[in-house]
Amino acid sequence: FLGPQGLKLPDEVEEEIEALVFGDGELAYPTGAQIGRIHDVAESRDLYCSYAKSLFRGSLQGLKIVVDCSNGAATAITPRVLAELGAEVVTIFAEPNGVNINEGCGSTHPEALQQRVVEEKAHLGLAHDGDADRLLAVDEKGNLVDGDQIMVITALAHKALGKLEQNKIVVTVMSNLGLHQAMAKAGIEVLETKVGDRYVLEKMLETGAVIGGEQSGHIIYLRQNNTGDGLITALNLLQVMVDTQKPLSELAAQMERYPQVMANVTVTDKEKVLQSPQVQDAVAAAREQLKGRGRILVRPSGTEPKIRLMAEGPDEGELRRLIDELARVVKEAD
Repeated sequence: FLGPQGLKLPDEVEEEIEALVFGDGELAYPTGAQIGRIHDVAESRDLYCSYAKSLFRGSLQGLKIVVDCSNGAATAITPRVLAELGAEVVTIFAEPNGVNINEGCGSTHPEALQQRVVEEKAHLGLAHDGDADRLLAVDEKGNLVDGDQIMVITALAHKALGKLEQNKIVVTVMSNLGLHQAMAKAGIEVLETKVGDRYVLEKMLETGAVIGGEQSGHIIYLRQNNTGDGLITALNLLQVMVDTQKPLSELAAQMERYPQVMANVTVTDKEKVLQSPQVQDAVAAAREQLKGRGRILVRPSGTEPKIRLMAEGPDEGELRRLIDELARVVKEAD
């Protein structure tokens, strides 16, 4: 849901709505002129496509792009906009039937896109999720380019053009160490929030940052939209490719992506586990082992009875051993 300003509802408003819906009391239904109105904007698709195209400077002529629509909302939009901007578009997973959305495709399953980009000898691939607020890319060699890399590419381009207002970006605690290093090298400040694009947006509005997002591909370009928008993310990425005349693989190489090893441990009491001395000691020991070379992140899931573990650093084997040990300690503490 979006509020009157076009922003996602704050947590407390969502909780208030949930309490009303799931509560036992009778709801006071509006009557007469107080009843809400539905406005069916039949031309909304055309308006949106026109707006998206207006954001792009120049042409996509000469670029071959494979688009994975995830059998979802992007199906009638992204291929059309890219083609109207001059690109040669190859579309996959663009036959939504109401049940096949995200099914083995899209940004959560990019393998088919990676293969198709190589087969088609395309310049890049673009992968949406079902509701198209997310975007991941695939370079001309078939390598995945995630949200962190897209933010690095576009933030550096914005800075070069004098358009990175406040000289900062907003990311979540899950963003890769390589992003932080690339931004530090460029003199760009990185602000962190907890996981969730709503928290990214709140921090952007608070600090004046104009680029923010998540590794998963939820990226917000605040001067163009106030929510994650996969097509607008794609156009920002393509703008850099067109302006620099560089392949995506070269642009993505501006950030070194460090291995991240993750695990989810189901528990009965998240707070009890996180407060237990044995878990805290194990986390401290793991952090000490990685000191100066990586990091350990331990957090409760916001939606499930799980503790989420993440280790990041240069040696994937070492990270896996640390996560296995932490998972064992968390299970024992439950």
